[in-house]
Amino acid sequence: MTIQFTAFRWVPPFAQGFVRDLRIRWALEEAGLPYQVVLIDGNTENYRQWQPFGQVPAYRDDEVEMFESGAIVLRLAGMSEALAPRDPAALARVSTWIFAALNSIEPHTQNLLSLDSFYAGQPWTEGRRPSAKALLDLRLTSLANALGDKDYLEGRFTAGDIVMATVLRELEENGILKAYPNLDAYRARALARPAFAKALEDQLATFRENEPA
Repeated sequence: MTIQFTAFRWVPPFAQGFVRDLRIRWALEEAGLPYQVVLIDGNTENYRQWQPFGQVPAYRDDEVEMFESGAIVLRLAGMSEALAPRDPAALARVSTWIFAALNSIEPHTQNLLSLDSFYAGQPWTEGRRPSAKALLDLRLTSLANALGDKDYLEGRFTAGDIVMATVLRELEENGILKAYPNLDAYRARALARPAFAKALEDQLATFRENEPA
C-alpha cells in the first residue's frame, strides 16, 4: 500500500518539533509501514482541496484520502497490530484514548500555553490564568488516576499513547507535569521510544535542509 502524508517544508523555530505530522511519522515508524512525505510551502488553493484548512498533516493511501492527525492515527491503528490490538473491544478503547487526548486534555493544555506565550504580558491574562490552570489540573488529575501505575494507558503501547504523549509533551517546559509524577514518567517513557526519536529527527532534518537563506 502506498501511504503519503503532508508536512511543511519549513516553519519558524518555535514550532519546529511540534508540527502535527510528527504524530503520523511516529505511528508509521512504530508500525514499520513505508511512507512518502509530501512537502508543502503554505496554504495553496490546490492543497486546500485536500486539506480544507491548509494545515498539516493530510493523508492518503490506496483506499482513503483524509486529514486531521487524530483521524489519521486512528486509521493507522486499524492497519497495524503494533498500534492497536485486533480485538474490536480493545481497538475501541484505543480509539477512545485518541479522542480523550484531543478533546479532554489538549484544549486545556493549549489554552494555558496560549496565555503563557502568545498573550504573555497582556493585562487580562493575569486574571484568566488561574482558572485555566485549575481546569487543566482537573483533567490531569483524572488522567493520572486513570493511568495509575501502568506503563501505558492500556497497559501496552498503542496509538492512544502516541496522541496523548504528544499532547503532554507540550507541557515539558512549564514544569506542570512535575506535580503528576506518573504522568511525567509516562511522557518520558513514551518519548524514549526509538520510533519517536526517528520521527522527530526526520521532521527537524527537513526544517534544517530548508532553512530560509
